[in-house]
Amino acid sequence: MSNPNAYAALRQPDYRFFLAMRMSTTLAIQIMSVSVGYFMYDLTGDPLMLGLIGLAEAVPAISISLWAGHIADKYNRRSLIVGCISLLLVCAIALLTLVWNRESLPQATLIAGIYTVIFFTGVARGMFSPANFALLPQLVDRQELPNAIAWNSSVWEVASITGLGVGGLLYGFAGVDAAFGTMSILLVLALLFVVQITPKPVPPSERMEPAIVRIREGLHFVFSNKIILGAIALDLFAVLFGGAVALLPVYAKDILKVGPEGLGALRAAMSLGAISMAFVIAHRPVGKHAGRLMLGCVAGFGFCIIGFGLSTVFWLSFLLLFLAGIFDQVSVYIRQSLLQHLTPENMKGRVSSVSSIFITSSNELGAFESGLAAKLMGTVPSVLFGGVMTLLVVAITAWKAPKLRDLDFRDLE
Repeated sequence: MSNPNAYAALRQPDYRFFLAMRMSTTLAIQIMSVSVGYFMYDLTGDPLMLGLIGLAEAVPAISISLWAGHIADKYNRRSLIVGCISLLLVCAIALLTLVWNRESLPQATLIAGIYTVIFFTGVARGMFSPANFALLPQLVDRQELPNAIAWNSSVWEVASITGLGVGGLLYGFAGVDAAFGTMSILLVLALLFVVQITPKPVPPSERMEPAIVRIREGLHFVFSNKIILGAIALDLFAVLFGGAVALLPVYAKDILKVGPEGLGALRAAMSLGAISMAFVIAHRPVGKHAGRLMLGCVAGFGFCIIGFGLSTVFWLSFLLLFLAGIFDQVSVYIRQSLLQHLTPENMKGRVSSVSSIFITSSNELGAFESGLAAKLMGTVPSVLFGGVMTLLVVAITAWKAPKLRDLDFRDLE
């Protein structure tokens, strides 16, 4: 039986434009991620180069995050998002220009150009995350916030993984030029959506405080709240070691031997899992035993990564990634809900910036860890190592973070 409140937030026009912007931007970023990764591996044949892509994006994103959170709490958040998407659009056009001229450029120049562009996408993403997170609660009524969080995390997860699938399919069937061209079109759409959102005032705060004081307040809030710290640390270390997705180009080309078309299907597998769970969460939000559920789902993700690492059969690899998408969607929703519920309105940018450092570290540095481990240990052993370490992180978190383990969302209402 359908829950009529499952669509409460979607009745707000500004929120619908926000979701459309988030969908378009995330699709574009993920199409870039899979296309740059496969192009670089095709160009060099070196899995370490895949890890260096993650590092090139993570370093600027992490470096700028704390300052970006301060800016998001002090200035108009919609305007900041417009600036970030504009920079991403410039980067997309630059990538498209590089691949158009790939036959005439020396390989070293082409590789250096790609890494330079990726560096600037890291700058844009480091600024984007806190502004995006802080704008969300300004678009809906307080009682609609849990529903808005559910749809937001669902749209992000679905777009994130779907973008990887679409990127692989575009690369395989139409080429890298089409992939980067599609990315550019999506970013233009994102700009059109975000300017439709009604400008919102910045929540009141002491605007004259020095930036370093405000940044320190955000750090203190996160590190003094054991539930928030436990949730984002769990995400950091679990995905850091379980980042086998970065090695999918190697699996598709050398182990499963399914090429870029198969790579797109493997990316889409996680998308289908996330979409399925997103629909369930929107109609039946997580409440009871949220902490235990989060730990269980991260453990499930780890087991799926181990199984994927061992698999040499395409359909089994597809199924394991489908299940990984289901588990990951639940974890993302719970973490985002915790941050929105427990963070004061005038600190959301700064707290989100700290969370962004963890998330960026887990995704981008996880890609670097996977590439480096594959270089040193071999592809399959590195994936198995990552999955085992994810399970170890879950066990340590369950032991050392009892407040997170025993979390119940009903206590936050």
